[in-house]
Amino acid sequence: MKKLYDFEVLGMDGKKVSLENYKGKVMLIVNSATKCGFTPQYDDLEKLYEKYNEEGFVVLDFPCNQFNEQAPGSNEEIVSFCQMNFGVSYPMFSKIDVNGENEDPLYTFLKKEQPFVRLNPEHPSTTRLESIIEEKDPDFRNNSNIKWNFTKFLVDREGNVIRRFEPTHDMKDVEEKIKELL
Repeated sequence: MKKLYDFEVLGMDGKKVSLENYKGKVMLIVNSATKCGFTPQYDDLEKLYEKYNEEGFVVLDFPCNQFNEQAPGSNEEIVSFCQMNFGVSYPMFSKIDVNGENEDPLYTFLKKEQPFVRLNPEHPSTTRLESIIEEKDPDFRNNSNIKWNFTKFLVDREGNVIRRFEPTHDMKDVEEKIKELL
């Protein structure tokens, strides 16, 4: 059975990067998009990275264009947008698919380790987001597919996938769980 550190992903330069490089770190793995209602989370992610990086925390960002084509553009354009608008300095990787026949094997693994539970019912966008998701996936509540941009997986220092946070989860909750692992 594969472990998280067994996976290789493509960097923005198209070169393979082993997740073994992040062994011993607390990781937050996220699929992102530059033209999404949740795009301001880039700012939250950067703040977390800046605050906890020296303690062994890293954000691994995988742009994904599968959700209403909200991550258009080349890898270079995405990086430029994120750096100019949000000061992103954490590692960003090549654009990938997180669901379907072309999904990256890393995401197959992550979804198996931490299946979908639910969107945050208290978030103001949840009802609208659920209706958008349901149009494309009527059975979305019963499968582990990534539902939308900015789904996050929290990984401990040993490479165990500890928690899945949907884009509607409060970033304060995400930070609390990160602090517990540090």
